[in-house]
Amino acid sequence: ARDTAAFLYSFSNALSLQGIYIQKVTIENFGSRVRDILYISNARGEKIIEKEDQEALKISTVLTKQFTHFLAWSPDPGRSLRYFEQFLELILEKKTAASLIPLVNRKETLDLLARLLGTSEFLWEDFLRLRFENLFPLLRDFKKTPMTVPRETLRKNLAALLKKAGTYEDKKEAINDFKDREMFRIDLKHLRDRPEQLSRFSKALSDLADIVLEETGQVCCQELVKTYGRPLLETGKVCPFSIFGLGKYGGREMGFASDIELIVVFGGEGETDGPNRIGNGEFFERLTREILAFVTARREGIFHIDLRLRPYGEKGTLASPFDFIRSYYSPGGGAAPFERQALTKLRWVAGDRTLGKKVEQFRNRFAFSGEPWDIPAALELRGRQIRELIKPGAVNVKISPGGVIDIEYAVQYLQLLHGHEYSDLRTPSTLKALEALRKRKFISQKDSGKIRKAYIFLRALIDALRMVRGNARDLILPDKDSDDFKFLARRMGYFGAEWNREAADLKKEIGQEMEVAHRFFISHFGTY
Repeated sequence: ARDTAAFLYSFSNALSLQGIYIQKVTIENFGSRVRDILYISNARGEKIIEKEDQEALKISTVLTKQFTHFLAWSPDPGRSLRYFEQFLELILEKKTAASLIPLVNRKETLDLLARLLGTSEFLWEDFLRLRFENLFPLLRDFKKTPMTVPRETLRKNLAALLKKAGTYEDKKEAINDFKDREMFRIDLKHLRDRPEQLSRFSKALSDLADIVLEETGQVCCQELVKTYGRPLLETGKVCPFSIFGLGKYGGREMGFASDIELIVVFGGEGETDGPNRIGNGEFFERLTREILAFVTARREGIFHIDLRLRPYGEKGTLASPFDFIRSYYSPGGGAAPFERQALTKLRWVAGDRTLGKKVEQFRNRFAFSGEPWDIPAALELRGRQIRELIKPGAVNVKISPGGVIDIEYAVQYLQLLHGHEYSDLRTPSTLKALEALRKRKFISQKDSGKIRKAYIFLRALIDALRMVRGNARDLILPDKDSDDFKFLARRMGYFGAEWNREAADLKKEIGQEMEVAHRFFISHFGTY
């Protein structure tokens, strides 16, 4: 067949996993084609005569030969080969392995596997290995499986699973299994997307998080009611609660390994009506703790719930009554300027809709009140981020000058300054706010296009870094001459025979887009 890189290396490893020894090899070349003849035996030097062993040999030969054709499209071919060996071992453990050959032997399947196995240790370790049985249906239906599924479809699918779950623990397992399967589907589709298609990945993740939190809140609340009764307001009505997203989640801009930043608000004071009565504050504190324990994160930063942006941060209660929210987020209240800025990303996601919209309307009156926005203080805070969080010489694509924060903060400052006049600026979405700022002529048509492009590029770059590291925190660019930087270039779509040139092209584009982001910030607000 046509010669392919790493075939003999990969195939000999595959044979060794089965206890098969290569006694002799002859190789003949015919132009770009090659004929390999391998003389093999079992560990005792005997012929391979058992039907089961011969079938395993056939599977190893077919899959390895075909797989190595697609290594050129893997971001990290070495990583891809290592994980392919484990993948092949898992296939051979299955009694139905032979029936998988037609599926795995398809061009689109092997291309996807090469990209998947060469992209992320996290995706392999936490999904392919632990959820191996879910992989083949996804591979089989990959072309017709959409990235974004209608929210109502997600809701119905999860409801059907919960209907079969009897106990609280069964429901917890059902919701988390559903979350993990859907995340894997979304991640798998994302591997084939170009960086400019990031928005549909963000939408799919955000929709999934909304549905998971919606069902989790209901299940956890029902469980607590069994012990304490319903939380009632002093009027005798059932006390509502709502869950709100902030940050990337609030803006429906989630990426790979984005935190789920939340605050929880309940209707007001009162107590439960069960035999074990407790105050509403304690009930919703317990409810929030239940939600935190209920939604499991396989690794820090992967669907990790973060409540640090709640009033008073880690010193504050986990859930707040609405009257306290109104007091805290008010002139003279306890909220710091950065907390007012954080509210630009607030979005109701689950719980009582009426209370949710009530809080959003209050947010509009407070955050976009027209009260002066202290630009010098905001610039000082931005400068401190750089001085305190980044080591000299390192480039953090989120925080460094020209990082994605420059665009996000500049947009949020403009929203705070002008949102009281224009309702279309009161959106948690950065891209929608950019478009509204363009329409209102706070940003020129030319600059708007450049900033949008830079924002999507930097978001995609962050995504590529997080995917290989499985970590939401480490966003430092690898050294430009390192293999890690070359692999990053390939994850960003720079495929070609000259890896050094592709890496140089990525470095150039990073510099250009970060320059656009930095100039956008300083042109409106000055240096920090």
